[in-house]
Amino acid sequence: MNEMTRLERFRAEVPRPGPSDLRAEEERLLAAMLAPAPGRPEPRRPRRLRLAVAVTAGTAAAAVAAGLAVAGGDEHRVPAVRTMPAAHVELLQHAADAAGRTPELHPKPGQYLVYRSVTMNPVESNSANGRHARYLSRANRTIWLPVDGDATRGVLETDALPPRPYPGEPLPPEARRETGHSGPERAADFDHRAEWLRTDYAYLSRLPADPAGMYRHLYSHLGTGPKADAQAWQNVGGMLTEAYMPAAQRKALFRAAAAIPGVRTVGKAVDAAGRTGVAVSLDVPGSGQRDEYIFDPKTYLYLGQRTVVTNASLAQAPAGTVLTSTAQLSVHLTDRPPSPNPH
Repeated sequence: MNEMTRLERFRAEVPRPGPSDLRAEEERLLAAMLAPAPGRPEPRRPRRLRLAVAVTAGTAAAAVAAGLAVAGGDEHRVPAVRTMPAAHVELLQHAADAAGRTPELHPKPGQYLVYRSVTMNPVESNSANGRHARYLSRANRTIWLPVDGDATRGVLETDALPPRPYPGEPLPPEARRETGHSGPERAADFDHRAEWLRTDYAYLSRLPADPAGMYRHLYSHLGTGPKADAQAWQNVGGMLTEAYMPAAQRKALFRAAAAIPGVRTVGKAVDAAGRTGVAVSLDVPGSGQRDEYIFDPKTYLYLGQRTVVTNASLAQAPAGTVLTSTAQLSVHLTDRPPSPNPH
């Protein structure tokens, strides 16, 4: 009996696995690939692997600024093993040292964190005659977000401010009709964020309090290279804007952020409320833009963030243009939010 005949008979004696057997084996292999190595803390998540949260009409731009409208990613990608490099951005080291110097909030389950902010976001519009226009929408914004739970329990109020023209373009007539008060309304219709994308206090307070662990968390479910670094940098912003964490986690976050490749200090920057601070930034690959986080130059408290054009042809806007901007004015606790208006 030749070898091929023997092989065919051997194969015939092995039972053919059914669909349930194949599915179980697939799940076992996937679990093995995603499991952390022995003795290594488990990686957690990225903040801006980009979420999938639908928002109520009229609040989409504000939700993007809050980190609630983000693009999807592959949840089953095998995470890279992360070793935190030496942190080198001095400004973020100062921010870490300053964390905890101000009185701490101590949120309790069932309470709400209330964030007051000023926002500016680009808006594109098409008029009835087919004319395309762009302008910068501005608003005062108050959002109530639950200490534990997703954004569907949040409540939002906005006061639209006079819009600004997009650099180099006239202000379209429809932009002037934006002014006025809206809300209170539900902050989001649904919130499908993956576990590692959560930014409620209950989740953030359980994150690693050491810089190396926080660094791994920022890169959860990300690959390697400049795009992963830019995503991790955006994750930092998602944990700062309309989000609150204990001082220990803030310290770790700033020290971890200081080690992200490509992060640098850019000097003076003005937030959406007109406050002047100092900023750290990272260039977003292929966008012609950089994402900046702004800090008070004396206290190193976080003030806000903005996006600045660095390449006019890529961003289709003049270099130096500020396209998005936020200013976080205050954060406090309350036992309940206002009741949303019925639709």
